[in-house]
Amino acid sequence: MTDIVNGLLLRDQQVLMAHRSVQRKNYPGTWSFPGGHVEVGETLAQALRRELSEEIGVLATSWTFLRRFTAPDATPGRPVVFHFFAVEAWDGEPTNLGNEHSEIRWVAVADAPRMQDLTFGRYVELFEDLASS
Repeated sequence: MTDIVNGLLLRDQQVLMAHRSVQRKNYPGTWSFPGGHVEVGETLAQALRRELSEEIGVLATSWTFLRRFTAPDATPGRPVVFHFFAVEAWDGEPTNLGNEHSEIRWVAVADAPRMQDLTFGRYVELFEDLASS
């Protein structure tokens, strides 16, 4: 099994979205969230903090687990499980670092479900969770 963490940074009723670079092997050119693979020996929380630091230069200080789901297109027998966290506080200002994403953008939570090219349609469930909390 492969575990992936994603951080949904929240500020002023907005969520930080990340546009995956078109050079990415998986889900190129789609809108997702900062995050990535959990490394061997890491907890989900450790991976979340590391990935947010590497990708957008922030240190998460407060987060809440939202939900998880298995990628619908995973190789049979090798599930890929995505773990989503609402990140309510962090140190630093989000900046697109590296080449994993071509852009990061603050999007109103109410508008996010209508974005074109979301990586997974199930993201709508996440936005509903955020809108109701």
